[in-house]
Amino acid sequence: MAKERGILTIVSGFAGSGKGTVMKKLISEYDNYALSVSATSRAPRPGEEEGVSYFFKTREEFEEMIDKGLLLEHAEYVGNYYGTPADFVFARMDEGKDVVLEIEMQGAMQVKQRYPDTLLIFLTPPSADEIYRRLKGRGTETDEVIDRRMKRAGEETKYIKDYDYLVINDNIDDCTARVHGIIQSAHYTVEHEAELAAELEAGLKKYQ
Repeated sequence: MAKERGILTIVSGFAGSGKGTVMKKLISEYDNYALSVSATSRAPRPGEEEGVSYFFKTREEFEEMIDKGLLLEHAEYVGNYYGTPADFVFARMDEGKDVVLEIEMQGAMQVKQRYPDTLLIFLTPPSADEIYRRLKGRGTETDEVIDRRMKRAGEETKYIKDYDYLVINDNIDDCTARVHGIIQSAHYTVEHEAELAAELEAGLKKYQ
């Protein structure tokens, strides 16, 4: 029997939603996940490894990847490109791995358009006040930066309706378990089991 193909999942959320922490816990506690590695045109920073931190490309190489449609999504920030290489993601999925991308809403919409089977999960603290409290509690950003992040969070709410699941992160263990359960349940959707459905239909014809 052929190995079951993995699920592609995107996890997005407001600043302060704990996306990175949930992803690390998901990878460390369950065996079948792989985090996507992004490509970038910026230079490597000390300690960063090729193929682990990023796939480092020249600007020309990155633009060639864009032209050839080799990226699931991409964006340009502060003069550098960032994007998700499709071949890396699909190779892991073919190995049976459930691949998780932690990307912004605009990138998520790009991926969903190109690959409609993508599972979209939006993480959020339980309230707007909690978002503010967490950002303030970091102690690493000025009030001005926090205000900008809160304003951006308000703008990002328009994307929530385009996601499949909205998950409250009020406890890291509970949230990680919820995300894991959602991804695993996606293995049993009719769309994901289309091949099995076709086999059943063909097999039952002899009984008609």
